[in-house]
Amino acid sequence: MPDNSSQWYSVRCVFQSPSEDGFAYEERVTLWQAKDIDDAIALAETEAIAYEKEMKAEYTGMAQAYWLFAPPKNGMEVFSLVRQSQLASDDYLDRFFDTGDESQGRWTEE
Repeated sequence: MPDNSSQWYSVRCVFQSPSEDGFAYEERVTLWQAKDIDDAIALAETEAIAYEKEMKAEYTGMAQAYWLFAPPKNGMEVFSLVRQSQLASDDYLDRFFDTGDESQGRWTEE
């Protein structure tokens, strides 16, 4: 149970599932209140094992954590990863984020 000395962390875990074209990879970012970053990762990995069973996916063992310097609120940064690259922005986005193989869409409220 979190106490007043706990901090907030986000943890990104990566999952793999079979797909028609090989594998689908899901990146999930979850929020945890924990005493330190190692505890946050342990909590996230425990949840990841339950999630993989529920979703019939495999947890890849990849977990990256980010310390939130204050409790979560609207517009707050909850995860950050900096990657060095020689690619121009369009090429970078095409390579890592918009390959055409993403399962994404828009949700609209009727």
